[in-house]
Amino acid sequence: MTLEEAAHIAGIAYQYLSGVETGKKNFTISVLEKIAGALGIDLHALVVLAYASAAPPTLAREVDRRYFRPQVPLPPGLTVEHLAAAMNRTQSIIHRINESLRRETGKQLVDFVQGNNFSGLVSNILTDSINDNSPYKRISNQRYPDLVYRSAAGGRDVGLEVKATINIGKGGESHNGHGGWHLVACYRISDEGDIAFVHIMLAVLNGHQHASPDWKYIGSAVNPETGSRRTETYTTNLQGATKLRDGSVFLDQSVVDYTRWRQSRPKGEKPPPWSIFCDRTLRK
Repeated sequence: MTLEEAAHIAGIAYQYLSGVETGKKNFTISVLEKIAGALGIDLHALVVLAYASAAPPTLAREVDRRYFRPQVPLPPGLTVEHLAAAMNRTQSIIHRINESLRRETGKQLVDFVQGNNFSGLVSNILTDSINDNSPYKRISNQRYPDLVYRSAAGGRDVGLEVKATINIGKGGESHNGHGGWHLVACYRISDEGDIAFVHIMLAVLNGHQHASPDWKYIGSAVNPETGSRRTETYTTNLQGATKLRDGSVFLDQSVVDYTRWRQSRPKGEKPPPWSIFCDRTLRK
């Protein structure tokens, strides 16, 4: 719009607005609010846009590779390098979304997508990033498993289910409780709204129909406040959570304190040598 149009919509004299624009006139908060209203944004966004226009784009934080534990067994065909590339891509995408939102609205992605929906978004981006950075590929959306590795001729295909959560130390969650390889990615949210992965767990879990299942059924509860019904859900029992914790392939100890986590194993079974509960190099 022209300066005259902006002045008319804001209810400000054209000559005064011209002086504000060139820095020759002082202004009050109420004047800024009128200008923001004329532009169709709120005051916060106007200020953010003013500073963002001069600021160069920033880079997303990358994962610290010292936190990887290469002794942990991974699904066939998957490497630590694949995981690092997928984690970095996911953090970068969330970072760039936040930069765009801050420029346009002065808000962060978590202001628009909250709770389980945010974790679902992180999970979907991470799944897509593994698809683009490893031999594990999507075969269809909304079906189990999320990714499949097509093995060599004569071999068996391997599935990988991916979930993200902000609840550090939590086990897995599933809508089907199937067996097979599962990846649980724990992350935290910075003050800028970006994410940083702090704990990645991988394990082969027994399905809910197995003689020794790693899942427990928690049903489909109704939210008493909204009346909405939760999707049918399984969560890992302590045995399943222990398997995942044993498979901590990425662990940021500056954030994750695992020392009080409980374990549950079949009678007489000891932790595998790669378990965090056996690793003497980790802080106790």
